[in-house]
Amino acid sequence: MKKLFAALLSLGLASMAQAAPLPKGDATAGQTKAAACGACHGADGNNPGGFPRLAGQNAKYTFKQLQDFKASKRVNPTMQGMAAPLSEQDMADIAAYYAEQKSGNGAAKADLAKKGEKIYRGGNAKTRLAACSGCHNPAGKGNDLAGFPRLGGQHADYIKAQLTAFRAAGRNDTVADPAQKRVNDAAKPGELGPMQMVAAKLSDEEIEAVSSFLAGLR
Repeated sequence: MKKLFAALLSLGLASMAQAAPLPKGDATAGQTKAAACGACHGADGNNPGGFPRLAGQNAKYTFKQLQDFKASKRVNPTMQGMAAPLSEQDMADIAAYYAEQKSGNGAAKADLAKKGEKIYRGGNAKTRLAACSGCHNPAGKGNDLAGFPRLGGQHADYIKAQLTAFRAAGRNDTVADPAQKRVNDAAKPGELGPMQMVAAKLSDEEIEAVSSFLAGLR
Protein backbone atom coordinates (compact mmCIF):
# COMPACT_ATOMS: atom_id res chain seq x y z
CA MET A 1 0.00 0.00 0.00
CA LYS A 2 2.86 2.40 0.74
CA LYS A 3 4.16 1.98 -2.82
CA LEU A 4 0.68 2.71 -4.14
CA PHE A 5 0.42 5.91 -2.06
CA ALA A 6 3.82 7.06 -3.31
CA ALA A 7 2.90 6.37 -6.92
CA LEU A 8 -0.36 8.29 -6.63
CA LEU A 9 1.35 11.23 -4.94
CA SER A 10 3.97 11.29 -7.68
CA LEU A 11 1.28 11.26 -10.36
CA GLY A 12 -0.57 14.03 -8.59
CA LEU A 13 2.50 16.24 -8.37
CA ALA A 14 3.24 15.62 -12.04
CA SER A 15 -0.31 16.63 -12.93
CA MET A 16 -0.11 19.87 -10.97
CA ALA A 17 3.24 20.63 -12.60
CA GLN A 18 1.40 20.98 -15.92
CA ALA A 19 -0.55 23.98 -14.62
CA ALA A 20 0.61 27.55 -15.27
CA PRO A 21 2.41 29.17 -12.31
CA LEU A 22 0.14 30.88 -9.80
CA PRO A 23 0.53 34.67 -10.02
CA LYS A 24 0.73 36.58 -6.75
CA GLY A 25 -2.87 37.19 -5.75
CA ASP A 26 -4.31 40.30 -4.12
CA ALA A 27 -7.04 39.26 -1.68
CA THR A 28 -8.45 42.79 -1.42
CA ALA A 29 -8.89 43.02 -5.18
CA GLY A 30 -10.17 39.47 -5.14
CA GLN A 31 -13.01 40.36 -2.77
CA THR A 32 -14.36 42.82 -5.32
CA LYS A 33 -13.85 40.43 -8.22
CA ALA A 34 -15.54 37.60 -6.34
CA ALA A 35 -18.75 39.59 -5.80
CA ALA A 36 -20.50 37.78 -8.64
CA CYS A 37 -19.43 34.41 -7.19
CA GLY A 38 -21.30 35.14 -3.96
CA ALA A 39 -24.70 34.35 -5.45
CA CYS A 40 -23.82 30.65 -5.48
CA HIS A 41 -20.84 30.33 -3.16
CA GLY A 42 -21.70 32.87 -0.47
CA ALA A 43 -20.06 36.27 0.04
CA ASP A 44 -17.21 34.75 2.05
CA GLY A 45 -17.26 31.36 0.34
CA ASN A 46 -19.47 29.73 2.99
CA ASN A 47 -22.68 28.91 1.18
CA PRO A 48 -25.42 26.80 2.81
CA GLY A 49 -25.08 23.92 0.34
CA GLY A 50 -25.70 22.87 -3.23
CA PHE A 51 -22.46 24.50 -4.38
CA PRO A 52 -18.93 23.97 -3.06
CA ARG A 53 -17.66 25.82 -0.02
CA LEU A 54 -14.70 27.95 -1.18
CA ALA A 55 -13.73 29.59 2.11
CA GLY A 56 -10.33 28.37 3.29
CA GLN A 57 -9.62 26.54 0.04
CA ASN A 58 -5.97 26.69 -0.97
CA ALA A 59 -5.32 29.31 -3.62
CA LYS A 60 -3.40 27.07 -6.00
CA TYR A 61 -6.31 24.66 -6.25
CA THR A 62 -8.95 27.36 -6.81
CA PHE A 63 -6.75 29.02 -9.42
CA LYS A 64 -6.31 25.71 -11.27
CA GLN A 65 -10.06 25.02 -11.28
CA LEU A 66 -10.79 28.44 -12.76
CA GLN A 67 -8.16 27.81 -15.42
CA ASP A 68 -9.71 24.45 -16.24
CA PHE A 69 -13.23 25.86 -16.45
CA LYS A 70 -12.05 28.62 -18.79
CA ALA A 71 -10.23 26.10 -20.99
CA SER A 72 -13.23 23.70 -20.86
CA LYS A 73 -11.03 21.01 -19.30
CA ARG A 74 -13.60 20.86 -16.53
CA VAL A 75 -17.20 20.83 -17.72
CA ASN A 76 -19.87 22.93 -16.03
CA PRO A 77 -21.76 25.43 -18.21
CA THR A 78 -22.30 27.96 -15.42
CA MET A 79 -18.70 27.94 -14.24
CA GLN A 80 -17.34 27.92 -17.79
CA GLY A 81 -19.33 31.08 -18.44
CA MET A 82 -18.18 32.70 -15.19
CA ALA A 83 -14.52 31.90 -15.84
CA ALA A 84 -14.49 32.89 -19.52
CA PRO A 85 -13.84 36.65 -19.01
CA LEU A 86 -11.33 36.21 -16.19
CA SER A 87 -7.63 36.92 -16.69
CA GLU A 88 -5.08 34.82 -14.84
CA GLN A 89 -4.54 37.74 -12.46
CA ASP A 90 -8.29 37.88 -11.80
CA MET A 91 -8.24 34.17 -11.00
CA ALA A 92 -5.26 34.55 -8.68
CA ASP A 93 -6.91 37.47 -6.85
CA ILE A 94 -10.19 35.57 -6.37
CA ALA A 95 -8.29 32.49 -5.21
CA ALA A 96 -6.30 34.59 -2.72
CA TYR A 97 -9.48 36.11 -1.30
CA TYR A 98 -11.19 32.79 -0.67
CA ALA A 99 -8.01 31.26 0.77
CA GLU A 100 -8.02 33.93 3.50
CA GLN A 101 -11.63 33.27 4.57
CA LYS A 102 -12.42 31.01 7.51
CA SER A 103 -14.16 27.83 6.44
CA GLY A 104 -17.32 26.68 8.14
CA ASN A 105 -18.12 23.03 8.85
CA GLY A 106 -20.94 20.62 8.32
CA ALA A 107 -21.89 17.59 10.34
CA ALA A 108 -21.17 13.93 9.65
CA LYS A 109 -23.92 11.34 9.94
CA ALA A 110 -23.12 9.15 12.93
CA ASP A 111 -23.89 5.92 11.08
CA LEU A 112 -21.44 6.78 8.28
CA ALA A 113 -18.64 8.64 10.06
CA LYS A 114 -16.74 5.62 11.37
CA LYS A 115 -16.65 3.85 8.02
CA GLY A 116 -15.81 7.07 6.22
CA GLU A 117 -12.92 7.81 8.57
CA LYS A 118 -11.50 4.32 8.09
CA ILE A 119 -11.49 4.71 4.30
CA TYR A 120 -10.20 8.29 4.41
CA ARG A 121 -7.30 7.51 6.73
CA GLY A 122 -6.53 3.92 5.78
CA GLY A 123 -7.98 3.17 2.35
CA ASN A 124 -9.08 -0.37 1.56
CA ALA A 125 -6.35 -2.99 1.27
CA LYS A 126 -8.70 -5.52 -0.35
CA THR A 127 -9.39 -3.28 -3.33
CA ARG A 128 -5.97 -1.57 -3.27
CA LEU A 129 -7.68 1.73 -2.53
CA ALA A 130 -5.23 4.39 -1.37
CA ALA A 131 -6.00 6.44 1.73
CA CYS A 132 -7.35 9.89 0.89
CA SER A 133 -5.34 11.42 3.72
CA GLY A 134 -2.07 10.74 1.89
CA CYS A 135 -2.78 13.64 -0.47
CA HIS A 136 -5.46 15.60 1.35
CA ASN A 137 -3.90 15.66 4.85
CA PRO A 138 -5.12 13.64 7.87
CA ALA A 139 -7.10 16.69 9.01
CA GLY A 140 -8.54 17.31 5.54
CA LYS A 141 -6.56 20.52 5.05
CA GLY A 142 -5.20 19.56 1.64
CA ASN A 143 -1.71 20.32 0.38
CA ASP A 144 -1.00 23.93 -0.58
CA LEU A 145 2.29 23.18 -2.32
CA ALA A 146 0.88 20.44 -4.53
CA GLY A 147 -2.43 22.20 -4.97
CA PHE A 148 -4.48 19.35 -3.55
CA PRO A 149 -7.76 20.72 -2.20
CA ARG A 150 -8.97 21.16 1.34
CA LEU A 151 -11.80 18.68 1.93
CA GLY A 152 -12.55 19.03 5.64
CA GLY A 153 -15.87 20.82 6.16
CA GLN A 154 -16.87 20.62 2.50
CA HIS A 155 -20.53 19.88 1.79
CA ALA A 156 -21.18 16.14 1.66
CA ASP A 157 -23.43 16.37 -1.39
CA TYR A 158 -20.71 18.19 -3.32
CA ILE A 159 -17.98 15.69 -2.39
CA LYS A 160 -20.30 12.83 -3.31
CA ALA A 161 -21.03 14.37 -6.72
CA GLN A 162 -17.34 14.93 -7.47
CA LEU A 163 -16.26 11.43 -6.39
CA THR A 164 -19.04 9.96 -8.53
CA ALA A 165 -17.91 12.06 -11.51
CA PHE A 166 -14.26 11.07 -11.01
CA ARG A 167 -15.34 7.43 -10.78
CA ALA A 168 -17.36 7.65 -14.00
CA ALA A 169 -14.27 8.94 -15.78
CA GLY A 170 -12.00 6.36 -14.17
CA ARG A 171 -14.24 3.49 -15.22
CA ASN A 172 -15.25 5.12 -18.51
CA ASP A 173 -18.92 4.85 -17.61
CA THR A 174 -21.54 5.78 -20.18
CA VAL A 175 -23.13 9.06 -19.07
CA ALA A 176 -25.86 11.28 -20.49
CA ASP A 177 -24.07 14.55 -19.65
CA PRO A 178 -20.31 15.21 -20.07
CA ALA A 179 -20.40 17.04 -16.72
CA GLN A 180 -21.05 13.65 -15.08
CA LYS A 181 -17.40 12.78 -15.76
CA ARG A 182 -14.54 14.72 -14.21
CA VAL A 183 -11.09 14.41 -15.74
CA ASN A 184 -9.44 17.78 -15.12
CA ASP A 185 -6.55 16.51 -13.01
CA ALA A 186 -5.14 14.28 -15.77
CA ALA A 187 -1.55 15.17 -16.72
CA LYS A 188 -2.25 14.95 -20.45
CA PRO A 189 -5.42 14.69 -22.56
CA GLY A 190 -6.64 11.12 -22.55
CA GLU A 191 -4.75 10.16 -19.38
CA LEU A 192 -6.33 9.19 -16.10
CA GLY A 193 -5.33 11.39 -13.19
CA PRO A 194 -4.92 10.20 -9.61
CA MET A 195 -8.49 10.99 -8.63
CA GLN A 196 -9.97 9.00 -11.49
CA MET A 197 -7.84 5.99 -10.56
CA VAL A 198 -8.71 6.25 -6.87
CA ALA A 199 -12.42 6.90 -7.34
CA ALA A 200 -12.77 4.01 -9.79
CA LYS A 201 -12.24 1.68 -6.82
CA LEU A 202 -14.93 3.26 -4.62
CA SER A 203 -18.35 1.68 -4.09
CA ASP A 204 -21.49 3.79 -3.68
CA GLU A 205 -21.44 3.02 0.04
CA GLU A 206 -17.82 4.10 0.38
CA ILE A 207 -18.47 7.37 -1.45
CA GLU A 208 -21.44 8.08 0.82
CA ALA A 209 -19.41 7.34 3.95
CA VAL A 210 -16.31 9.35 2.98
CA SER A 211 -18.44 12.33 1.89
CA SER A 212 -20.28 12.41 5.20
CA PHE A 213 -17.11 12.01 7.25
CA LEU A 214 -15.39 14.87 5.46
CA ALA A 215 -18.34 17.21 5.95
CA GLY A 216 -17.82 16.97 9.70
CA LEU A 217 -14.02 16.90 9.68
CA ARG A 218 -12.55 19.91 11.49
